[in-house]
Amino acid sequence: MYYNEIAGVKVSALGLGNMRLPKVEGQGEKIDREKAQEIVDYAMSHGITYFDTAYRYHGGESELFLGEAMKKYPRESYLLASKFPGHMMEKKENGMMGFTSLLAGHPDTTVDALFHEQLRKCQTDYFDFYLLHNVSEKSLVFYNDPEIGIVDYLLEQKRQGKIRHLGFSSHAVSAETIDDFLKRHEGAFEFVQIQLNYMDWKIQDAKAKVEVIARHGLKIVVMEGVRGGRLANLPAPQMEKLQAVRPADSAARWALRWLQGIPEVAVVLSGMSTLDQIVENVETFREPNPVSPAEKELLQEVAESMLSWVPCTACRYCTEGCPMELDIPRMIAAYNGLKNGDHMAGYKPDEAQPSIDPRRCIGCGSCASICPQNIRIPEILQELAQMLTK
Repeated sequence: MYYNEIAGVKVSALGLGNMRLPKVEGQGEKIDREKAQEIVDYAMSHGITYFDTAYRYHGGESELFLGEAMKKYPRESYLLASKFPGHMMEKKENGMMGFTSLLAGHPDTTVDALFHEQLRKCQTDYFDFYLLHNVSEKSLVFYNDPEIGIVDYLLEQKRQGKIRHLGFSSHAVSAETIDDFLKRHEGAFEFVQIQLNYMDWKIQDAKAKVEVIARHGLKIVVMEGVRGGRLANLPAPQMEKLQAVRPADSAARWALRWLQGIPEVAVVLSGMSTLDQIVENVETFREPNPVSPAEKELLQEVAESMLSWVPCTACRYCTEGCPMELDIPRMIAAYNGLKNGDHMAGYKPDEAQPSIDPRRCIGCGSCASICPQNIRIPEILQELAQMLTK
């Protein structure tokens, strides 16, 4: 494992994301703790030091799991990162905060109570890295509200030693949103976490976001480096192009090596769900091996050949608020397959699989309102339903 730095702190180039841990089959977001512990233990024994979680990952279970999983290790032997869910909160009366979107229905709380709840869940006295979760055009009202004073509050926790380094994650549409937020809170943040991969370099203007963060002198933590698995499972024609150059390399290794060539990147998070995935990824980050200029050009060709794909990362935010309990990522994968001639992995909506029948969508829009990729999901499902009818 090789290492980089964030604000003078040595960090592993590969970090373990805890949003896509192995799950108990048929039990929603419930973590398979035995399998997940194996992944954590492998990470610790192979040089990974950065462990990332958040308040709502796995329905709120991720922080609890990580707190238990890391108890066997000295606190100073790993770096713990979590996030404040302001992108799913709203101001109420008397200093109280309410939850919205996927967290709607949770009891009202205060900023202080929620932060200390996270410390308790993670069984720690401090966070090495703490982030505002998803600073974007939709969440700026909350994060910039002077009466809430969330940035000032977190800076005070930093002064008290409960936060070592403060940053924020962002799925902002525009790089200007990130730039404006950093200027508004000049000097408050030490790093930024963004969605970054060779496909989003253009289609989500990730290049401009990297340039903005670099101008502010900050390092980057990467999320969605393989786009929720999309870039780890390329269609056959695209994969054949890569194998012609490096026959032994997987699609995931190509995507991760592309990230190694960006100087501002300090940590690449990977939500590894199996031991096989973490074994391969650890080997990829054994030492820096960024793509060559020719390989970079080839990856750009691959990306451009897939621009017609709906850019779903299978984060599953959309499914948690769906009143019809639809498996939206699965249907979008089928949509992409039908549109682009890729395999659909046995997609066949019927009475036995109502969760993948787009005709059951009522068009309420709750999915689209929370989608980090800003996908017009009801429209996609309507089109998929028409395709099935035909």
